Amino acid sequence: MFSVGKVSEEFCSRIFKNVQRIDAITFLPSSGEIQTRIANEKYLRTHKEVELLISGFFREMFLKRPDDIQEFAADYFTDPRLPNKIHMQLIKEKKAA
Repeated sequence: MFSVGKVSEEFCSRIFKNVQRIDAITFLPSSGEIQTRIANEKYLRTHKEVELLISGFFREMFLKRPDDIQEFAADYFTDPRLPNKIHMQLIKEKKAA
């Protein structure tokens, strides 16, 4: 099958197929990971405020482009007006629907 400096095409093909199988096995999420993803998705769908918090943060960050992201995030999420802003957005979305 082997000669010096040469590998048979059949051998290369078998190695390639085994590498593909290993890659497929390595990157498949476990059933526990799939269940966690499903639970997370359900949670996010029932808690619209999470999306509003995150999208609002990103919107403000991209508009203001702060040098210190951590300080900006701390200020954003500790703003005492934030709960009311989110509440008003939820009301606005319910009326639009």
